Amino acid sequence: MSVAVQVEQVSKHYKRGGETVEVLQRLDLDVAAGEFIALMGPSGSGKSTLLNLIGGLDRPDEGRITVAGERVDSMTEGQLTRWRSRHVGFIFQLYNLMPKLTAEANVELPLMLTKMNSKARAEHVATALKMVGLAERARHKPSELSGGQQQRVAIARAIVADPTLLVCDEPTGDLDRRTAIEILELLRLLNRELGKTIVMVTHDPQAARYATRQLYVDKGQLCEGMHVEHVEPMEAQA
Repeated sequence: MSVAVQVEQVSKHYKRGGETVEVLQRLDLDVAAGEFIALMGPSGSGKSTLLNLIGGLDRPDEGRITVAGERVDSMTEGQLTRWRSRHVGFIFQLYNLMPKLTAEANVELPLMLTKMNSKARAEHVATALKMVGLAERARHKPSELSGGQQQRVAIARAIVADPTLLVCDEPTGDLDRRTAIEILELLRLLNRELGKTIVMVTHDPQAARYATRQLYVDKGQLCEGMHVEHVEPMEAQA
């Protein structure tokens, strides 16, 4: 199986006041193509920093990051912007939708960075919205949608350009349990049926069970978690 993400000896620190805070320390990680990884760990452990580095939103101080065969850490800002538009779909806890745009217009945004014509863009958007079960809500604005529906729009936006990798930062953190299960089931479908490689940060052990591999980040280091072959559906709590 090919490697979709390779993190080699990566270190990252931040300046806080007059002190240096070491977030990641010579960390290594390989993610195979088609894997669904859950990153867990205490607050401040470095899991979201690692996710941002993999997604090209931040740069390491040391080490190499390779995604889909390309060195992400050595790209210019312009190269990174173009690379992200082709290879990475982002899903966040807060949906980051444009409030004045319809669902279909929000989903189309990543395609505006491509050379795709308007007809092709419309076809891709319709397919993505159908995939997340929102074809009939295409003309609705975020304020007219529930939280779960807004997250589905965000997922459609993330997959519309058929990216190599989906990076998810607490994708169910703002949802009730029943809706969270629906979103997790959708992510698992994208992983199993479309073969999407997914790296997800979550604080929720039940959400992490949907991944095929769990990793724990603590004090800038990785610890392997339990490998999960099958996940029984969680019961929604009233």
